[in-house]
Amino acid sequence: MKILNLSAGSSIYTANVYLLTGEWNTLDDVNTLIDAGRDEAIIEKLEAASTGVGKRKLDQIILTHDHYDHAALIPRLKELYSPRVYAASANTDGVDHLLKPSTQLRAADQLCEIIFTPGHSSDSICIYCPQQGILFAGDTPLIIHSSHNTYEPAFIEALKYISRKPVKAIYFGHDKPLLSRCQEILEESYRNVREQRQQV
Repeated sequence: MKILNLSAGSSIYTANVYLLTGEWNTLDDVNTLIDAGRDEAIIEKLEAASTGVGKRKLDQIILTHDHYDHAALIPRLKELYSPRVYAASANTDGVDHLLKPSTQLRAADQLCEIIFTPGHSSDSICIYCPQQGILFAGDTPLIIHSSHNTYEPAFIEALKYISRKPVKAIYFGHDKPLLSRCQEILEESYRNVREQRQQV
C-alpha cells in the first residue's frame, strides 16, 4: 500500500486526506481516500497522482467521522468521480454504505478492518490495515498521557482492542503520522484510561 497525504501544505483548515493506492496499481486495487477534507486543492493532486492505467482515479471514500473538516468535500468528489462513500453515520450527504463494527473493506491492495471508537464523536472509527500494521485514526485520541480525563466505556474497550494490535504506524486526521513506538504508546494510553476507570 502507498499512502499520499493530498492535503499536505493546505492553505485552509482541513483534515488530512490520505490517498491509498496499491504498490503496483493493479486492476484489482481499490483506490481509496481516508476522509475527504474541505480543500478543493486536493483534486489537482489526485489528478496528478499515479493511480493505475485504465483505472478510476477514485473508487471509494472512507470517512473516519462526519465533522465538516473531514467530510465537506464529499459532494464535489462524488460529482467528479462517483466513488462509493462509507461512514458510520448517515449524517453526511452522499454516504452510500453504513459501516458496522468489525466490517472489513478492501483499500488499495489490502483488506482493512473498521474499528468503532466513539468518543471524539459518536460515529468515530479507526481503520486498521494488518498487512503493514497501519492504523488510520481520524480524530480518535490515541495518545493519552494522563489518567485524569474521563472516557466513555465503549471508547475504553476500543482502545484496549487497538492496543493489542501490532501497530507500526498511525496516521492521524491532523498532524504528522507516528512512525515509531506505536505499540508502546498505545499500551500506555490504555493503561491511563484503565486507571481512570478504576478510580471512578
